[in-house]
Amino acid sequence: MTLNELMSSRSAELVALEQEMVRETATTPKELLYARGTLRLYHYLPQTDDIYRVPLMLVMSIVSKPYVFDLTHGQSLIEYLVQAGFDVYLIDWGTPRSEHSSVSIDDYVADWIPDCISQVQRHSGEREISLLGYCLGGILTLLYAALEPKGPVKNLPLLTTPINSEGMEMQRQLATGIDADRMIDMLGNVPTEVVQAGFQIQRPLQTTAGQLMLMNKSTDREFIKVHMRLVRWGDEALPIPGETFRQMHHDIFLENKIVRGEFKVRGRKMNLRDIRVPVLHVLAQHDHVVPYPAARDVIQLVGSRDKEEWVIPGGHVSVVTGLGAVTRTWPRLAAWLADRSV
Repeated sequence: MTLNELMSSRSAELVALEQEMVRETATTPKELLYARGTLRLYHYLPQTDDIYRVPLMLVMSIVSKPYVFDLTHGQSLIEYLVQAGFDVYLIDWGTPRSEHSSVSIDDYVADWIPDCISQVQRHSGEREISLLGYCLGGILTLLYAALEPKGPVKNLPLLTTPINSEGMEMQRQLATGIDADRMIDMLGNVPTEVVQAGFQIQRPLQTTAGQLMLMNKSTDREFIKVHMRLVRWGDEALPIPGETFRQMHHDIFLENKIVRGEFKVRGRKMNLRDIRVPVLHVLAQHDHVVPYPAARDVIQLVGSRDKEEWVIPGGHVSVVTGLGAVTRTWPRLAAWLADRSV
C-alpha cells in the first residue's frame, strides 16, 4: 500500500469514527419542555418506578454546549442521575446571535433561570428545586440563589465555580490587556474564536499532546472516540453576548465584585451570605480553567450551615465525565442529593 493509500484509508476510518461518535452522543431519552428564543429547556424521561420528590435542573456554562453532561452511554452524568431516580431537567442556552448582544448577566439570573424554574414547577408539580451549575453556570445559580434567598431553591450543588478572579492569574492578565468596551462596541458579541483562544492560551500544548496520545492509542477505537468527543465539545465553544462579557470583564475579572459583595443584579447587591440552602462544591485538583484559589471562597462565603467542598483528582472536565467522575464523583453526588431531595 502506498503512503497516499494509507493516509486515505486512515482518513476514511476517522470520518467513520466521527460519524459513529456523533450518533452515540447525547442519547439519554428526553423531551423538549419549553423554548424561548435560543433557549431550550429539556426534561429527561424517568427510568425508575420511584422518583425523588425534588426535581434537579442542570445549568450549563454560557460558553459551552451542554452535551458534556450527556456525553455517551456509560459516560453520561444525566443518564446516571436518571437511572438513580432523579427527575432531571436541563437548560440549553443555545448560540447567541447578533441581536442578543444586549443580553446581560441580569437577564440570565433574574429572568431566564426563574422562567425555567417556573416551567419545571408547573411540569413536576413541585415548588422546590435543586440547581446544579457548572463553571460559569455555577456563578449564575449562585447569583440566583442570592437574589431569591427565600425562593424555591432546595439544594445548590456546584461544579468548579469561579468567583474570585485573584485566583485566576492568567485570565486576569488577559482581561487587563483587553479593551472590552471597544471590542463589544465593534463586534456586538464576543466571537467563538476569542473564547477558544482564551482557553488555548492557558494550555498551549494541549492540542499537540492530544495528537501524540492519539498516535500512541491508534488501535484503541473506544479511546479515540472518547478523545474525539471531548475535543469536539471543546472546539464548539459558544460566543458570549456583548453585555454579559462586559459585566464579566469589568465586574468579575477586574473588580472582583462577587467576592466583595458588590456585584449587582437589577440594581441590588448580591451577598452570598444570604444563601442558606445546602451547598456542595466539587472542584478538580488540576483544573487549569478554574484553579482552586478562584473557587475556594464559595464555601467560605455562603451563609449555609449545610455546606461541603470536595476536591477530586483530575482536571476541569473530570468532575463531569471520565473514569474519576463515574467511579467517585457521580455516586457521591447522587448520595448527597438523595438525602436532600425527599
